[in-house]
Amino acid sequence: MTTTTTSTTTTVTSSSKASEKLAALRQCMQASGIDIYLVPSDDPHLSEYTPAAYQRRSFLTNFGGSAGTAVIPSETVAAAAANGINDGSSTDAEAAPATPAFLWTDSRYWNEAGLQLDSSHWVLQKQGLPSTPSIATWIAQQAVRHYQETKQPLKVGMDPYVHSAAFPKELKAAFLDAQQGMMIDNDNNNDEQLDDQDGEEAEAEEVVLIGELVLVSENLVDAIWSDRPALPLSPFRVHPLDYAGVSWQDKVQRVREAMRQGGAAATTDAASVVSIKKKPPATLAVFCTLDDVAYLLNLRAQGDIYTAPVGIAYATVSMDQVCLYCDPAKIASPEVQQHLENVTLRPYDAIAEDIAAHCAASKRNRVWLDQSRSNYAICQAIPTTSTTLKQGQPPRQPQLLDGQNAIVPMKACKNRAELEGMRQAHIVDGAAMAEFMAWLEDTVVNQGRAVSEVEIDQQLTGCRAKQPGFLEVSFETIAGVGSNGAIIHYRAKDPSDLLKYLDTNNPILIDSGGQYTYGTTDVTRTWHFGTATPEFRDMYTRVLKGNIGLDSMVFPEHTTPGFVLDVFARKWLWEAGRDYGHGTGHGVGAALNVHEGPMSISPRWANKEILKKGMVISNEPGFYADGVYGVRIENLLEVRYVKDEDNIKAEEENAAAAAANKKDKEQLAANGDQSKKPKVAVPGEKKYLKFSKLTMIPIQKNLIIMDLMSKEELDWLDSYHEEVLAKVGPLLPKDSPAMTWLTKACAKIERT
Repeated sequence: MTTTTTSTTTTVTSSSKASEKLAALRQCMQASGIDIYLVPSDDPHLSEYTPAAYQRRSFLTNFGGSAGTAVIPSETVAAAAANGINDGSSTDAEAAPATPAFLWTDSRYWNEAGLQLDSSHWVLQKQGLPSTPSIATWIAQQAVRHYQETKQPLKVGMDPYVHSAAFPKELKAAFLDAQQGMMIDNDNNNDEQLDDQDGEEAEAEEVVLIGELVLVSENLVDAIWSDRPALPLSPFRVHPLDYAGVSWQDKVQRVREAMRQGGAAATTDAASVVSIKKKPPATLAVFCTLDDVAYLLNLRAQGDIYTAPVGIAYATVSMDQVCLYCDPAKIASPEVQQHLENVTLRPYDAIAEDIAAHCAASKRNRVWLDQSRSNYAICQAIPTTSTTLKQGQPPRQPQLLDGQNAIVPMKACKNRAELEGMRQAHIVDGAAMAEFMAWLEDTVVNQGRAVSEVEIDQQLTGCRAKQPGFLEVSFETIAGVGSNGAIIHYRAKDPSDLLKYLDTNNPILIDSGGQYTYGTTDVTRTWHFGTATPEFRDMYTRVLKGNIGLDSMVFPEHTTPGFVLDVFARKWLWEAGRDYGHGTGHGVGAALNVHEGPMSISPRWANKEILKKGMVISNEPGFYADGVYGVRIENLLEVRYVKDEDNIKAEEENAAAAAANKKDKEQLAANGDQSKKPKVAVPGEKKYLKFSKLTMIPIQKNLIIMDLMSKEELDWLDSYHEEVLAKVGPLLPKDSPAMTWLTKACAKIERT
């Protein structure tokens, strides 16, 4: 692995052509001796949504989706790759450009990327298809060809601050796998078949010969991007205890408790901190993701990342210090300074050197860091062992405790105050939606005016903005008319060739949400103000049945990961030979990120995170007929015990346990005894969990095919609408258009 710096005089702007951007970048690559350069979507915190200054992949590709990685080969490597596509070794149906660049993205964005990429310069790699290799595998394939032709390793460049530690390992493994069986000249110019070696000589099998990772000190895209936005400096604000529920000092206490257990599995139950396995105590916990930092210190911000109430910062916790790494301008407010009175402020760029210094201070120091959620540069700050290793054995980091940090499970399982805030946010969101839908239906149906997707977005945001505590949308509104509804993460723009107008001839899919001071919302509804086709109604009904099926599930605690439940959302689509390509449910933060882990509901069984009381998760089955329409119905759900007495008891026990553990810790600190373990409640009768609906917005009834619905499903819908009317109605003026619309939308279904 090597590092390199570069400078270039060729710059381009955001409006430059794809050919100009690629030519400028390839000039930088040539100056740095790089054969392939990687441009991911990430910022240094591996955020899903990034500040404009870090949207390098979007700048380079003109693809606006939130997920995807651009892979730019040099002209020589690109030409060879194009030959591989055009000679039939690729399944890509279209002829590739002469010197293509490549974009990998998942099925949510295939439609959007296909429309936005300049196909004369870019090739879309549909990530997830069996025929599409992973990025690492594809690079390794190019490395084999390059080595066979040049006898030189393929040099792959990347900015270590915008890649996780997982990718270099994956790339090395792909290189090693690809070079097996190759005839490679050794230093004595004797050909050896690598996979035929054994004994001591087999160690050479682990030496990567065909590829090399090059870490750039200056991001190559930044070097050519002349109108790159400045890094944001939005100020932090204090997230009130009334909404946070737990002080940052108490959260730090629980982090330290987990650190003493060697990186324990922290939970919302302060009495149940259970070590994953015996490890030496952690002396420093590092938090790299922006929502972890915001949650830990009860801070929020607006402006660093549009739609996400977080600020650019890192945080660390040791046994005697809490450090916040950010620009001083972000904590200029006297209120924030008082809030962080006992927190040490450090320069944003000092995080890696401080971690290295902590490790150097004592060989007994251990750093607790989740490498999957931390950039490679920070992970590299933890020194590797000086012990002599066999060739090819990966260097060890004995001072690293790699695993899920203590904040993730705390943040996922909301406390009483956070849940109350989420419930209230969804009620006011329902009021905003009632006002908006009354306007939309009147405009399209009664006035007969077609409304653009952009105007729909603006009107809906305006209705939310009238609600108390509204800050901004929780993600960019998806308002897709007709065929645009099949673009899963569509974003309407004016002017745009894709822009459509809603009338009574086409359906519209609207996926939207709000950030309030006390909670976060995310809801999808599909509407049609005219006569829908039988096929559309069939798919709409099956999607609704899937939503109800998942919502109605009862499942045992401690043993149910999300993937177990996913089938209940897809069952009715599967029976019709249909499906959808995205997950069914994602976690949602409390006045935080609209997408939050670690749980999910998805057919991808690799995520085995157990669903727990207090989690908030989406329920959003859908169906998409490319080029025709899209259907999605989404509610947010709260995970609760089936028995109300269990919910009450759990909250009471949690509060009592937190107080008891705090007292125990004070006694342990006074005695200098850290061997005592937290008390763990004795297991009792098996408990069961269910979902409770947070979203309070009606579902259109006249699109439903009644013959497909069971009595229980119709009862569910009537009960839901009764709850919506009871909770949202009091917020609306009695004779207002919004109240009239809500009353009609929540009326009981006419049954035959």
